[in-house]
Amino acid sequence: MQQLKFAKSLRKNMTEAEHRLWRQLRAHRLLGEKFRRQQPLGPYVVDFVHFGVRLIVEADGGQHNQSERDAKRDAWLESQGFKVLRFWNNEIMGNGDAVLEVILATVSALSPSPSPVKGEGSKSSQ
Repeated sequence: MQQLKFAKSLRKNMTEAEHRLWRQLRAHRLLGEKFRRQQPLGPYVVDFVHFGVRLIVEADGGQHNQSERDAKRDAWLESQGFKVLRFWNNEIMGNGDAVLEVILATVSALSPSPSPVKGEGSKSSQ
């Protein structure tokens, strides 16, 4: 319950970089892919998560520079089957298109191969 309260407070107090990335993720929908923001996950609250492909995207400021705490957190998240992408706030603010390209490429790489469209493939003779 405490994690949920904390996540809600983080949603209300997102950094400018988090706001910008969230607007981009929601506006582009990354080919229909859905992200959630400030989501509790185990003992942590992650910035953005896509549960379908098990991808976490973090927007980091200077306080994260070579953080041992972040390394421990990433190791735990990866042990749960998630891939973690971290972007510096200045990357998001100054080159958001490149950040979105990396996220989209990662989502595409992690997505299972689409099944054939209904009606495609071999048809039996009638």
